[in-house]
Parts: sequence; C-alpha cells; structure tokens
Amino acid sequence: MSARSTTGEQGASAGAGVGSGAGVGRLYGVGLGPGDPSLMTVRAVQVIAEADVIAYHSARHGRSIARSIAAGQLRPDHIEEPLVYPVTTGTTDHPGGYQGAMDEFYAESAARLAAHLDAGRTVAVLAEGDPLFYGSYMHMHKRLADRYPTEVIPGVTSVSAAAARLGTPLVEGEEVLTILPGTLPEEELTARLASADSAVVMKLGRTFPAVRRAVERAGRLADARYVERATMSGERTGALADTDPESVPYFSVAVLPSRVAARSVSGDDTDEQGGGTTGEVVVVGTGPAGPLWLTPETRGALAAAQDLVGYTTYLDRVPVRPGQRRHGSDNKVESERAEFALDLARRGRRVAVVSGGDPGVFAMATAVLEAASADPYRDVPVRVLPGVTAANAAAARVGAPLGHDYAVLSLSDRLKPWEVIAERLHAAAGADLVLALYNPGSAGRTWQVGKARELLLEHRAPDTPVVLGRDVGGPEESVRIVRLADLDPAQVDMRTILLVGSSRTVTARRGDGEGEGDGETVVWTPRRYPEPESPGS
Repeated sequence: MSARSTTGEQGASAGAGVGSGAGVGRLYGVGLGPGDPSLMTVRAVQVIAEADVIAYHSARHGRSIARSIAAGQLRPDHIEEPLVYPVTTGTTDHPGGYQGAMDEFYAESAARLAAHLDAGRTVAVLAEGDPLFYGSYMHMHKRLADRYPTEVIPGVTSVSAAAARLGTPLVEGEEVLTILPGTLPEEELTARLASADSAVVMKLGRTFPAVRRAVERAGRLADARYVERATMSGERTGALADTDPESVPYFSVAVLPSRVAARSVSGDDTDEQGGGTTGEVVVVGTGPAGPLWLTPETRGALAAAQDLVGYTTYLDRVPVRPGQRRHGSDNKVESERAEFALDLARRGRRVAVVSGGDPGVFAMATAVLEAASADPYRDVPVRVLPGVTAANAAAARVGAPLGHDYAVLSLSDRLKPWEVIAERLHAAAGADLVLALYNPGSAGRTWQVGKARELLLEHRAPDTPVVLGRDVGGPEESVRIVRLADLDPAQVDMRTILLVGSSRTVTARRGDGEGEGDGETVVWTPRRYPEPESPGS
C-alpha cells in the first residue's frame, strides 16, 4: 500500500530521500517521457528513487497517466500527493470561472508541496513528456522554484515520440519546426500552418475537427499524419485525412513532416518529375523587401514549391531549400518566364513564380495569366497570392497619405506610350486624387519625373507633399518628404516610389523636442472631404 498525505508531519521520516529532515527540501520536476516506462531517463529513475514525496496530476476520476508511467519505480513508503484538477473539460460554478478555479487549484497544490519542502522532504513532481513543455509541472515551478532548491529533469516529448513512431523526419537542413496547440482559433492555426516548414499540433481531442479544417485550408492535408498515444498502450498512427474525429483523444498529435525529406524521398529533386501528375503555378509577392514582409500564405507556397521562377533580384530574397530548383532570369523577359513556369507545371511540377511587392501590381501575375489563357496552357492551375505593395509600404513609413481616394500609375513608357501616361496623369490630378507613381525613373529613363512634376503643378500647389520611398524595408531604405515644386529627378531611380498628395493631404510635425533629430514628420490624407457649396451660398 502507498502512504498518502496532503499536509502535516505524516511521513516526515519516510523514504530515503537525500533531503529528508535536513533543512528545506528539494523540488524536482521529473520528465517521464511519452509513456513507455523504458523511455524514462536514468536521472528520472534516480530522482524518483531518492524522493520522499511523489506528486502527480490527475483528473477527478483519480487515474494519473504520470503515475502509471512511473509505477514501477514507486516504493510502498513513498508519500504520494495526487493533485486532482477541479475541472478539465466540464463547467465550473467557481466565481472566477474556469481560470479562477485553476488558479486557486494551483495555489493550493503549491501550498501542499511547500509544506513538505518546509519539513525537509524531497518532492518529485511527475510530468508526462518534458516538465516544461505544455506540462502541468510548470505551474508548480513558477510558484515554488524561487523559494526552494529546484532541478528540472528533461524528458522525451510526445513530438519526438510521434516522429519516431512515424519514421518520418520532422525537420531537415534549415527548416523550422512549428509546434502549435490545437486550442488556437482556427484562423490562427490556418495562417501558422500555411507558413510552416513542418509542424506538430498538440492537444487534439475535441479540437480535432477545427485542426483538420485548418490543415486542409493550409494546403497540407495530403501529407499530414496522425499519432495517438505514441509509445503507450493503444498507440495508433495513420493519415490525418482518414482519422475519425469521434475517435480522437486528447493525447494525440497532428504531424506535418519535413517538406525537404518528402521532396527527397519522392524524387522531386530530379530533372523529370510528374508522370501525369497535376502541377500548379502559384504567383507570389515577396513584398517590398525581405522575410518580414511575407504573408503566411506566401511563405507556405514558397516552401511547398519544387521550382522557383523569377527575376534574379527577387529570387535572392527567398531562402534556399534543399531539393528546390531556382530559375532566375532578367527583368525584361516576363512572357518567356511565364511560359517557362507553365511548361514546368504541365510536366507535373509545383511552381512558384516570384514577384516583388504584390504580383498583381505592375508585376508577374498579368504575364502568367495572359499566357495561361491561351493554348496549350488553359488547363494548368494558376493561383495568385497577394503581397505588400511598395505604395502601401512607403505610405506606412510616413503615416497615411493614402487614407483617401488614390490612383496608381506607372511612369514607365516601355510598354505604353508617354502620351497615355500624360493623359492619365492629367485626369487623376484633375480629379484631386493622391497619386502613387511606380517605375518613375531608371538609367535609361531620366526625363519622365521632370515632365510629370511639370504636369502635376498645373493642378497642384507647389507645396503639395511628395513622399520619396526608396528600398523600403531594405538595407538602403530612405524615406523623404519634399514639396512638389522641389522634387528633383536626380534623386529618383527604379527602386523609388513617389506618393504625391492631393489638395487635402496634410503634413505635420509631431513630438518636437529640444535635441537634434527629435520629433517626426507625418503625412496623412483626411477621409472626410468638404461638401460642395450649394448654388447661391
């Protein structure tokens, strides 16, 4: 029979714990591994053997998985402290609700263990997996570790056990493993899974239907795996898509394994791949600069692609992944690049066409769709994923100059005559729209900015604010605000975007201090517009 005690002096001399009866006791958080007792570490077995008090959590039914794992190491004279949750999946009438009931429970449990520690007893708190990995022990640790000598014994996590049982690599090379609780909102799960190289979703049970939907919406259902009670009695593995939601317990995980490993095993890194399989072209925008500007959906598409196609400058923003082929080219071969990507997809390849900014704003989406709408590419699946465009990036740096109606134009006359550009500038300026001007100048186009300034001054006041955003988000970022009359074409190149204010756009100084460089200049365009005057007013 096991001795049981909650408080007081009972069992003060019980056991052979090294801290027994000598000053304050020592606290141990003992990781037991995923379930198989043979996966407990040597140190975990040693600490349990030396402890005076063995504490473990359980639901109100009294059965403890942690205790069952360590049962072979328990002595008859161990003092056992079952820490029974007041509520798990049910409801509570506690005035503080679920969180209030749990906070009170953890405080009371910590007080019970503190009584043993104050009496000089060594206390081992058992924890499935690793004590500090989604474990209940951490709540004792936060309340006691600053008051008593403490040691945490790490354990094999269910994540490692699940991967081992599947025989599937989790991460390889530069991949990043994402671990998520299934209790996250479904939209959040979807976004994180879409951007993950590989992932494990914990805490399934009642969350399984939402987790499955999130995996499917993230485009990962085909390779997602399911593991239940890894290394324990009743272990089950299989495809996530084939798992009955009604059969899923809390102690199960969803695994999205390494993409790199999957590519290598399936032969995706060979020259000819497809064999009748359906490929796809996804046109993605990388934003104005580096990884901070990527959307989760775009991250996922880039990770899933077998081939990356794009202008070399934009391809350089995308991390190199083993098994992925990169096809860089010059910026002036958009049609050829689009057809090349579609040809790869016809052979069964998953292709990402990489654009800067947003692919639908003066970028590759148009070229791909134009080619895909003609034979022989009509049946090739094509998706376009949005990205942060340069106008929005530059506007955010100075405030909200695009806060009201605005027009987006390109000053490049490579694909349309200047006469068309001038006509549209006149129309937009005459309508008092804020203007976002892309492709304002280059080494071969040096006069367009000056002509545009002259044309705009026919409609706008000389002190109209103009934002010059260059390399926004990049290492050479420069954002300046000048008067329209002072706009210098020599300070504009292809990496610059111009935001020209309307008659309503405001420039203001905020937070002026006494030191040099204090304060900031902000620009915004009010959302309210003055009512037109009625006749005779």
